Amino acid sequence: MGDLKKWVDQKWVDIGAPKKNGKYQPCGRKSASGSKRKYPKCVPLAKATRMTSSQKASAVSRKRAAGNPGGKPTNVATFTKKRKSISMGGLV
Repeated sequence: MGDLKKWVDQKWVDIGAPKKNGKYQPCGRKSASGSKRKYPKCVPLAKATRMTSSQKASAVSRKRAAGNPGGKPTNVATFTKKRKSISMGGLV
């Protein structure tokens, strides 16, 4: 039960809508139809501060590309998995 409490207590921010002073807006929006804000990509503030600008842009673009087809939020991984390189294994 400790992990759930920790998750709830974290400050969640929208990395897709940064403020001009470098801070972030709180996660979420009032309604999809009545809001000018685009589909939010929310992460804990601690993770947002550790991410590079290219990591944030990648996460936001993948979230928005996934869309929201069924009315329920779509989960998208914050970080992409590294691809394994294929070696030739001694073949010449």
